[in-house]
Amino acid sequence: MTGPGRQRAGAATGDATPPPALEPGAAWAGYLAAARQLDGVRRSAAAAAGEQARSAEAAREELTVVRTGLASQQDRLRELGVPPISLVPSPPELTEAARSMVGGPAAVLAALRAARGWAEAADAALAARRGIRPGSWPARARNLLVYGPFALLVPLIQVAVLAATGVGAATVAALICGLPMPAVAFVAGWIAIGRLFRVSPTERLDRTVRFGALVCLVPAVLATAGLLLALLAG
Repeated sequence: MTGPGRQRAGAATGDATPPPALEPGAAWAGYLAAARQLDGVRRSAAAAAGEQARSAEAAREELTVVRTGLASQQDRLRELGVPPISLVPSPPELTEAARSMVGGPAAVLAALRAARGWAEAADAALAARRGIRPGSWPARARNLLVYGPFALLVPLIQVAVLAATGVGAATVAALICGLPMPAVAFVAGWIAIGRLFRVSPTERLDRTVRFGALVCLVPAVLATAGLLLALLAG
């Protein structure tokens, strides 16, 4: 129906010019663009979540390694006489460590890897220091430093008496007094090793008893044989 009546009905509804309808092709292209954008957001979120999960797992493994290394270092440092209070982090150090944890699993992993590097460097420094300490030597070489001086003391005195007085009563007295000295030297060395070299409560100190007895006996036998030959020759 045309005419004034239709015009008045159109004006009353306010739809004098209806909006143009979208073409099907343009609507489909817009839908595909939105779908691709949403899929990209989903993939990025999944990748970020996966990366965080991998970082968190790696951080847990790194934390286990660092804890084990630090526990071993603390035991060695206590053996060296470091006071326990020096092995506990101070409040400023704890604050700085907490600040480095704010960045998420990746930041935590980086901090733990840095801490592992410092721990390995400390291990190398401790190993170098232990290398020049007799307490870190093999048991025989370490104990020889103790048994040896005790074993040589009396034979050297006997030789000095022989050289100073010649063959006579003093040499005979030195020979007789020197007979029990290997046993005395061994006992003194055995006690000194326990005082000089410390081990952890779970370990047993190796005093190399047979080796120590041999070290204490050989110089005494040689000195006694030399004195007897000198007496017989005189």
